[in-house]
Amino acid sequence: MKVLVIGATGTLGSAVVRALREASHEVVEAARSGPVKVDLEEPSDLDALFAGAGDLDALVCCAANGPLVDLETIGDEEFAAGLRGKLLGQTALVRRAVHHLKDGASLTLTGGGFAAPQVAGGALGALINQGLEGFVRVASAELPRGLRLNLVSPGWISETLTAIGLDPAEGTPAHEVARAYLELVEGTARGRIVRP
Repeated sequence: MKVLVIGATGTLGSAVVRALREASHEVVEAARSGPVKVDLEEPSDLDALFAGAGDLDALVCCAANGPLVDLETIGDEEFAAGLRGKLLGQTALVRRAVHHLKDGASLTLTGGGFAAPQVAGGALGALINQGLEGFVRVASAELPRGLRLNLVSPGWISETLTAIGLDPAEGTPAHEVARAYLELVEGTARGRIVRP
């Protein structure tokens, strides 16, 4: 299959690219920097991406994140900016992708979760991730031509925890999370939320 991976240069995205290539899929890598550039916060980038992508069997989005913020001090614009990339960017991606993917193609988005129910500064992230889960559950039934929409909600990635000086044992290694994306791309699931 020909698979477009957005966020292909990040920790998780690069693991997904490796998993797809090891399974003999053709991968088109897109990121904010690199040969195929895209920023989820720029609608014109999304339009240009699909104009040049050709026929696609699958799309995987590993880009953007929901930042930890202090609700008492965050400004309205900063709060809105947190929504634009991960939540609104991925939903805009799906809305455009339906016009460019082959019949029966797979779309896999990335949500997130925390190991504990409450994490300081996690309210914005919770809003984004719960919004994505609701969107995937409902939109998956509305997509035309047998398109399949799913979401991986990995929680903490071990390599990310290491990078920020925390115990990596509290997370899941990126290569294990990448398997969840591969299974959704190759499978038949629709409207599924996977928590590896």
